[in-house]
Amino acid sequence: MKSLVLISCMVIAVTASAQSDRKFLKSKLAGERHLPFSSGVLVNGTLYIAGTTAEPDKITPSLTPEAEARSIMEQIKQTVESAGMSMDDVVSIQVFCTDLTLYENFNNVYSKYFHDNFPARAFIGVPKLLFGARFEVNGIAVARKH
Repeated sequence: MKSLVLISCMVIAVTASAQSDRKFLKSKLAGERHLPFSSGVLVNGTLYIAGTTAEPDKITPSLTPEAEARSIMEQIKQTVESAGMSMDDVVSIQVFCTDLTLYENFNNVYSKYFHDNFPARAFIGVPKLLFGARFEVNGIAVARKH
């Protein structure tokens, strides 16, 4: 019985310690709308960036693919910077797209957000995204040691 109590205390201590190293970030939009997710979660120098679309009320048939991509990349940049990082810290990106012919349109915008090295990336075709979005992007950033 004593060993069971000791093990339980150790598990609780490890869980509490791990939770203290987490920072939950909400974008302005997510905060204003009380959305049930964090825009990013920072754990020990690694930022996990939530799936991001253009602002739902701005997605209309008249919005160009480039404008939609720019809105997404600006939101991702805001999340990365709120974690004290830069876009050069982004190491992995996943792009979900409802029309793979928009690959070049997305790349024209995306390439302007990085300097020398691009993150590892997947560009994945999907049949449908929330709010009629063409693109949804998530990613991971790792703080560089200076």
